Amino acid sequence: MQISSKEVLFFIGITTVIFLIAPLFLIVYVNLYNRRKKKHAEEKEGLKQAFNTELLKTQMEVQEQTLKTIGYDLHDNIGQLLGLTVMTLGSINMQDTEKAGEKVAAAEALAKRAVKELRALSRLLHGEELLNRGLIDAIAFELEYLERSDLFKITYTHPESPLPPLADKATIAFRLFQEILNNIVRHAQAKEIVINLAFAGNVLTLSIHDNGSGFDVTEIMKQHKGMGLQNIQKRAGMIGGQAQIQSTPGAGTTIKITIPY
Repeated sequence: MQISSKEVLFFIGITTVIFLIAPLFLIVYVNLYNRRKKKHAEEKEGLKQAFNTELLKTQMEVQEQTLKTIGYDLHDNIGQLLGLTVMTLGSINMQDTEKAGEKVAAAEALAKRAVKELRALSRLLHGEELLNRGLIDAIAFELEYLERSDLFKITYTHPESPLPPLADKATIAFRLFQEILNNIVRHAQAKEIVINLAFAGNVLTLSIHDNGSGFDVTEIMKQHKGMGLQNIQKRAGMIGGQAQIQSTPGAGTTIKITIPY
């Protein structure tokens, strides 16, 4: 079978077109790949910057909440101790040596308590320093100040062993705890708070339950009031976790946060 010159020319033409088009397709593919790679790198950098910004904001909020705690304690606890010390010293009658000695001893005991409280407060001055003790102790230390109010029955269970030292996740987890606790104190009208911190299978679980007034989760999330709950979910999601919010009007609230740790 003989091949005509037209067929040869057609074959040569097709081959030429293929050789011309193939590099063009390759150039277009490489260009698209590089664009996608660049876009992915930009998105990754954007997410990293957003995380760092949120982490910095969280650290500042931890410090702000810590300073509020210090302010309350200075006013409600240490201020009262020093006030009682001054009153005790001012009531001393130097003519009555026996009672004077008792009042001096009482004033000394009050002053020592005030010094002890001030030393405890000094450890709260920076949220990072508090977290250096570990998330377990940081939560316990925060609850210690709340327990002094005698307004809540508090139950706190946690692992016996220290948690892995993951500073970023510990900071955000601690701030989530602070935010939830603050919401309970301000809005829940609760008498009992139960906190459970657990760690198993490289997953950290923080569960906080109160027996307060509760609310309709769906309805609250639709309103502006739900921004706080959405913020809790957002921050948990930033570190690969999730926040589950369960509440019933009149039956209290449970917020469960799970974080890969």
